[in-house]
Amino acid sequence: MPTRKQLSTGDKMFDALNVIGMLLLCFITLYPIWYVFVNSLNDGQDAMRGGIYWLPRKFSLDNYKAVFENAGIMTAMGVTAAKTVIGVICHVFFTAMVAYAYSRRELIGRKFYMMMGTVTLFFGGGLIPTFLLIRDLGLLDKFAVYIIPAMFSFFDLIIFLAFFRDIPDGLEEAARIDGANDLSIFVRIIIPVSTPVVATIALFHGVWQWNDYFTGMIYINNPDLQPIQTFLYRVVAQSSSNQIVASVGPGINRTVTSQSIKLATMVVTTMPIVFIYPFLQKYFVKGLMIGSIKG
Repeated sequence: MPTRKQLSTGDKMFDALNVIGMLLLCFITLYPIWYVFVNSLNDGQDAMRGGIYWLPRKFSLDNYKAVFENAGIMTAMGVTAAKTVIGVICHVFFTAMVAYAYSRRELIGRKFYMMMGTVTLFFGGGLIPTFLLIRDLGLLDKFAVYIIPAMFSFFDLIIFLAFFRDIPDGLEEAARIDGANDLSIFVRIIIPVSTPVVATIALFHGVWQWNDYFTGMIYINNPDLQPIQTFLYRVVAQSSSNQIVASVGPGINRTVTSQSIKLATMVVTTMPIVFIYPFLQKYFVKGLMIGSIKG
């Protein structure tokens, strides 16, 4: 049998291997982001030589000047910010409101609604029927196409529902004794005590709204309504950054390239989510634990 000392040594080696594995995983995850950031801070013409891995070889902010001086990029950033903020507010409020109704035991046809909602998690109409529906609703080339179709998610409803079921019935009963109706209870009691799940769903949907390029690519033809992710997709897929370079002035044209502007645009579009995520992480963890422990 192994001695206690041998077991202790084995545990230490196992812990050391775990630490090394985690560090390696962190490096594999973070280094591509660092590589993009470093190259975006380097002179575009110099970066074409390659060999930039850890620090900029020829520091330059011309790439970011090109990004922020281009009207198309800034307009796309504004559209993305607006659709993310408005979309998160509408999605969270509407989905939470439907989930609150589902949580009421006296709701007529509750089991049938749950069954129909569950079906939508596995089956969808497909792209062509969805496009025809969006067209018939008059949402093509409209800002509302980013908001209305994404106002409800049955998957998010299930997360809300699991949290609402753990709220004590005494809170609602006390509010009803004071004369509150269902809407007042939902707005003044349910939402304030549901901060963890609200923050979790807001983070989920906010990241999706910010990263969504497909909606703008399929339903939007007006360049003034395309989000930054669609703009970046078209830059990368069609190599159209030369048009951007030509519009930012002769002083910058000599130092930036289409590749350097792509990298700078990627950094600009990623940073807002990177900065916001740490503030919502504690609620995100609580939200993931909803329904995992019973008793």
